[in-house]
Amino acid sequence: MTRSPVRLLTAILTAFGLAGVLSAPTATAQLRLPPVTVPSPGLIRNAPGSVGGDISSKAAAALSNVRLQTIQTLLRTQHRALDKDPAGELIVRGQILAFAPAEAALDRAAADGLTVLRRESLSDLDAELVVLSVPTSSAVHRTLKRLRQADPTGTYDYNHVYLGVGATGSPASDPNSASPTPASTAPDSRRLGLIDSGVDTQHPAFRNVVVIQWGCEGVSPPDAHGTAVASLLAGRDDTFRGAAPGSAVYAADVYCGRPTGGAVDAIVGAFGWLVTQRVPVINVSLVGPYNATLAAIVSRVLSHGQLLVAAVGNDGPAAPPLYPAAYPGVIGVTGVDARRHVLLEANRGPQVFFAAPGADMLAAALGSGYREVRGTSFAAPIVAGLLATACTGPDSPCPGDAVAMLARQSIDLGRRGRDPVYGYGLVGDDIRIPPRK
Repeated sequence: MTRSPVRLLTAILTAFGLAGVLSAPTATAQLRLPPVTVPSPGLIRNAPGSVGGDISSKAAAALSNVRLQTIQTLLRTQHRALDKDPAGELIVRGQILAFAPAEAALDRAAADGLTVLRRESLSDLDAELVVLSVPTSSAVHRTLKRLRQADPTGTYDYNHVYLGVGATGSPASDPNSASPTPASTAPDSRRLGLIDSGVDTQHPAFRNVVVIQWGCEGVSPPDAHGTAVASLLAGRDDTFRGAAPGSAVYAADVYCGRPTGGAVDAIVGAFGWLVTQRVPVINVSLVGPYNATLAAIVSRVLSHGQLLVAAVGNDGPAAPPLYPAAYPGVIGVTGVDARRHVLLEANRGPQVFFAAPGADMLAAALGSGYREVRGTSFAAPIVAGLLATACTGPDSPCPGDAVAMLARQSIDLGRRGRDPVYGYGLVGDDIRIPPRK
């Protein structure tokens, strides 16, 4: 008997522990970063010499489809707050973002029935973000087109929602199951920015790490994704270390446990805050479609001397580029496993600058202990931490010098020279803390 496509995908996801993305209950489907279980290590086998190994094509497709299936689940369970754009990407229902708009354009928008929900001044970036509410969500596309035509000097787009790109598995058998690693001491001046979900600052990995949090009106709920990424940035205890252990982490929570968490307006606000804090390197382990507003803010942040590091995403090797990793000037990072094979689900393309460990390793779990993680989300903070060792403050020479230094230190994998699979090559392989089997 032939299975329907939905049943077949469900069976594949179930086999790999990913079925929850298709059936998340309404009560737990808030758009923080939906929890996804890491596939059993025994199901993922890499053939020697291969680029991505030989997990089955069905399993690879299932891993690559997690983000798209998560979008469908959220559209079903959070339809009052969320919608999709003409390309099927997730957006906040009934909202349009205006970046650096002309006042005359806002006056015309008000005359057409649009309401200003809020205005945010980004003084250090010499710009303003205005969030507009459209009376009927069905009119958003037509309204956006009219605004762009009426004010070509401003930037207008949907309020897209961005998702995390990685999964956490079962807890390690005990909090100290990682292999012992020397805990080096970082200079007090070393600082790292993080745009993600909330960080569990009570975890032992952050006992000697200053974590300065922003967002959620001062009450940031800890989340598994943000906690794992932050630990790989700067975590440090007797058995674990991140790429820049002991560095101060300026963590912006853009989710806050809300259905509309991860939207562009929150990400823009986070960038504005990190610019005022003069954080030299910023990690973003979130992905989504091209967004004109986000492109504009990224360009301005880069012009201030900050380095932006982002995960390239897990939509698969044939997928179109995901953002912010694919914006010009952003350092895109892919992930490799313990055998230095690129993850089957990792995106590829010219946006890939570096490869770093993204599987067969541990990161901090909520509460205590460590979990196995997989995805480009967890490779990006390793690169960000390594770049931070060469950048103590945002200035013009820092970004180019730091990237060039890391490229010289990288291990060339795949095609000779920079390539669309591994970028310049592998860095940070010694930072991987493998799970005990």
